[in-house]
Amino acid sequence: MNFQELGIDQDIVDALTAKGITSPFPIQEQAIPVALTGQDIIGQAKTGTGKTFGFGLPLLQSLGTNPEPGAKALVVVPTRELAMQVAEDLKLAASNRPTQVAAIYGGKSYESQVAELEAGAQVIVGTPGRLIDLSKQKKLDLSNIRFMVLDEADEMLDLGFAPDIERLFAYTPAGRQTLLFSATMPGAIVTMARKYQNRAVHIRTHDPEDEGHTKADIKQFVYRTHALDKDEVVGRILQANGRGKTVIFTKTKRQAGKVAEELVDRGFNAAALHGDMSQEARERSMAAFRAGKKDILVATEVAARGIDVDDVTHVINYTVPEDEKAYLHRVGRTGRAGRTGIAVTFVDWEDLTRWKHINDALEFGQPDPAETYSSSKHLFADLDIPEGTKGRIRRERTASEKAESAKKTGEGDNRRGRTGQGRSGQGRTSQGRSGQAGSANSDAPKAETHGGHEHPRPARNRQRRRTRGAAGGNAPQV
Repeated sequence: MNFQELGIDQDIVDALTAKGITSPFPIQEQAIPVALTGQDIIGQAKTGTGKTFGFGLPLLQSLGTNPEPGAKALVVVPTRELAMQVAEDLKLAASNRPTQVAAIYGGKSYESQVAELEAGAQVIVGTPGRLIDLSKQKKLDLSNIRFMVLDEADEMLDLGFAPDIERLFAYTPAGRQTLLFSATMPGAIVTMARKYQNRAVHIRTHDPEDEGHTKADIKQFVYRTHALDKDEVVGRILQANGRGKTVIFTKTKRQAGKVAEELVDRGFNAAALHGDMSQEARERSMAAFRAGKKDILVATEVAARGIDVDDVTHVINYTVPEDEKAYLHRVGRTGRAGRTGIAVTFVDWEDLTRWKHINDALEFGQPDPAETYSSSKHLFADLDIPEGTKGRIRRERTASEKAESAKKTGEGDNRRGRTGQGRSGQGRTSQGRSGQAGSANSDAPKAETHGGHEHPRPARNRQRRRTRGAAGGNAPQV
């Protein structure tokens, strides 16, 4: 079956065909015809199975070939990165019609986003916080929304967006068509569906040969590793035969920056993605990763939620996820759009209890992962790593080279008067604004300004007198 047979307009079909998208996935085959009738839908499918076009194509078609200016369709997503990705997919599908799509998310100036709204964008893709902000400022009118989608609804509830979602529903008219798409279906999603949808059809799809909790075309390996050996293990995995784009998940923002910097030091083409980076820096990292300029993305889980890059071959869990749902979302970054993938999880000794919980929930049958070191033969055999491979592909760099690389990987993204504590920013760094080592009372030469030019001020030498023997009660002490 093709998209035209599902009832999609020819101009949209042509736009997809131009990008090599011709065959719909199961969730698209089942959701598109139902959505085109105006019926509310709960769509459930595993991560990476094409949910975006499952709701996106009926959405665009419902607006017509020449929609009037003003917001008519709203897609709510949990993260900035997913907002950009969904907006790009919808722009692709609508490239042969005048429909305008605007991505609305935090971390970026209001002005450019308000300009898109004022230009008449009919499809709004955004994160809850920024959508509510613009609605309160009367910059975004949601009273004429006819088509509303919650994408990755389970993730939004996990991230605490339930009150914001309730408010967005209140901003939109009751007669809208409402679609909820999610990888998992917790009770909170069902409750929300009953409250805000009208006799929704529940569509759940899976491959007949894919009965597990994760997609069958993702090979999964779990190793008990030592913290001091992880970087060497990662370096060897990154040289496995067939390894393409890779996402490495870490627990903290600081760890993401450190791992990215370590990989760059080892000669790999890595970039960081975490919450302490500016939005501009995050977008640069994602753009470089999508374009292939960087083939390794080291990210925290929240920053990477919703990353939709089709050609990711490997996912490495540098740390154990919080629970089985987080595991599924992480692993779902690979094996997308019909491709195969490999997922590797490192389990520290102190994380064995958490891993056993995930193992039981997902029925892996691996409560005690194999103890694994960078020299373990089974590591090379499992992941097709050439014999003799080491975890470094170039010499160790000098301190100045490391400092320059830190800027590029995002480590230096918060140096504007902050400490390495991220957003808390308690106090200034010891380097000050000039970047010179030392405290505020350093004896280093200062600069005087005369006539608009800086001239170094000579350092003032401190004089210290020394005495021999006892010189009285007022003698300087040595």
